[in-house]
Amino acid sequence: MPMSRRFVTLDVFTDTPFAGNPLAVVLDAEGLDDAAMQRIAGEFNLSETVFVLPPTEARHKARLRIFTPARELPFAGHPTLGAAILLALRDAKSGLTDATAFGLEETIGTVACVVETGEGKGRGRFKLPVLPQYDGEGPEVALLAQMVGLETQDIGFGRHVPSRHTVGPAFLFVPVNTRAKLDATRVDLAAFSTMDPQTALYLYAVDPEGLGLRFQTRMFAPHLGVMEDPATGSAAAAFAGVMMEFEPLGDGEHDVLVRQGIAMGRPSEIELQLVIESGALQSVEIGGSAVVMSEGTLLV
Repeated sequence: MPMSRRFVTLDVFTDTPFAGNPLAVVLDAEGLDDAAMQRIAGEFNLSETVFVLPPTEARHKARLRIFTPARELPFAGHPTLGAAILLALRDAKSGLTDATAFGLEETIGTVACVVETGEGKGRGRFKLPVLPQYDGEGPEVALLAQMVGLETQDIGFGRHVPSRHTVGPAFLFVPVNTRAKLDATRVDLAAFSTMDPQTALYLYAVDPEGLGLRFQTRMFAPHLGVMEDPATGSAAAAFAGVMMEFEPLGDGEHDVLVRQGIAMGRPSEIELQLVIESGALQSVEIGGSAVVMSEGTLLV
């Protein structure tokens, strides 16, 4: 017999409706098996759908499972932030505090979150339970250029060269020397299919608007059923590894602003903070906003 299960959709990494990255949060996920969760994620057909389950430890807020239209992920940024803000909004509606801190259990580990809520929206940040790891050099530049529709001279700037980094999900980071070339990127699916291993492509260029470390990015993951993503928190988290590899950062706190989704007409802003001590990365936090868009029920 089908059950009625509540869901909420949010736009994440934005405080403006119809911008950022859409997310579906299924609140009543108990009793759903893996296949059912995958079917529901395919039905929503968003870059990710997150399922909220009771935590395994009572001191945590919830346990999350995250699915793309093609498979489950151990961790993803915009589902973590969106679910955290939604759960905090529900607490605030119940008369609890409008600023709260809690842990969310994910396959990668427990993610520590801090959220402040407003009317139908909120701001939050979370600390990565693992630090980004260097995962090797990128493919030959000629192959990359063919894969993304650019010339070889368009790839790389300063000390930046293609590289692989992971925070659970793995990404191939491709530096592009101008924002105009970044906007011109088009993924060649045939060339992409020859890449081994097939990894999400994260292209980035320096964003000269404003002060400090600012980048504009695009993310493509056709092997996950995501042709292009408007905002990718896990990629921004792994981008901390790129910053450590190629930027001359000293000890202290370093704030990086990542703008994504511009070419898609869904602008997003992801706040990345690195803490470095004695030349080593100590912690990474991801921050941003989310706004509730719709509520409904599934009969599953």
